[in-house]
Amino acid sequence: QVQLVESGGGSVQAGGSLRLSCAASGDTYSSYRMGWFRQAPGKEREGVAVIYIGAGTTYYADSLEGRFTISRDSAKNTLYLQMNSLLPEDTAMYYCASSSAYGDRWYEALEYDFWGQGTQVTVSS
Repeated sequence: QVQLVESGGGSVQAGGSLRLSCAASGDTYSSYRMGWFRQAPGKEREGVAVIYIGAGTTYYADSLEGRFTISRDSAKNTLYLQMNSLLPEDTAMYYCASSSAYGDRWYEALEYDFWGQGTQVTVSS
């Protein structure tokens, strides 16, 4: 079991920045990759970014256009998502997730084993 706890969400104006954190505990050695997802009301959960634990390789949703950066502090077992130039359409509940799967479909929620409770991000225009 892996426990994930997100923090750092809040309300900001368009153009602002936020940094989300996700503290991991438990059987974290089983994690092959960790990702951030988001879900807006009435929409499906979508993959935002992923980091592969061993190689440190990262991938992002094309729609982000380079505004977000995922990173991980292995000593603290903490995952981060730096979000810059926020837009109203970034408003959503943000979740971190852990996966032991070796597939390349990092954006598929079904490939993740453990999830945090989410942290709300609201961007006003």
